[in-house]
Amino acid sequence: MLNFLILLILMFSLVTALFNGKIDFLCNQLLDSPQKAVELTVTVGCSICLWSGVMEVARQSGLLRFLSKFFSPILSLLFPGIKKGSPAAQAVCLNLAANLLGLGAAAAPAGICAVSQFQRACLDPSVACDNSILLILLNTASLQLIPTTAAMLRLQAGSAAPMEILPAVWMASVLSVTTGIIAAKGMAHIANAKLPSHSKIIRRENA
Repeated sequence: MLNFLILLILMFSLVTALFNGKIDFLCNQLLDSPQKAVELTVTVGCSICLWSGVMEVARQSGLLRFLSKFFSPILSLLFPGIKKGSPAAQAVCLNLAANLLGLGAAAAPAGICAVSQFQRACLDPSVACDNSILLILLNTASLQLIPTTAAMLRLQAGSAAPMEILPAVWMASVLSVTTGIIAAKGMAHIANAKLPSHSKIIRRENA
């Protein structure tokens, strides 16, 4: 499907350029685009590598264990049953820290690790549990304090003030995360209310 869309865009661009007499401009852009794509990949990739290295140092130095204990009240409120300082708690902390820095690509491995830890405690690992759903939602909403990736893209595009989007990013992040948490908790409450009483007991014992 994606290949078809790309081909459709290219054909539309070619036809539009022919009708508008801008075929030379289109050819020049096609020749310049690969160079720009490589430059963009190197710039964003280096930024992700830098912050991923910083977070790996934090993990190996024990800082994540400290952070997981420090934020345990919030984590326990959002993710019922999570243990203080557990591998799941550390993975969630690493994931949320990467998202706060605007590093969605760097947050993915920690998110996958956290979800796998949550699913191991489920009665049916093939069905996403409430904690896994909430974590995926938080990754999608992505509460960001420093939109690193977006700022790097703006800088690469020639923006003179790449971080001027901070107020809009903060407002959008807070609204999306708050709405997502309310929706996830509400749907989980409704789903749990429909479960038979013995299933609720089993789920609490496996939390």
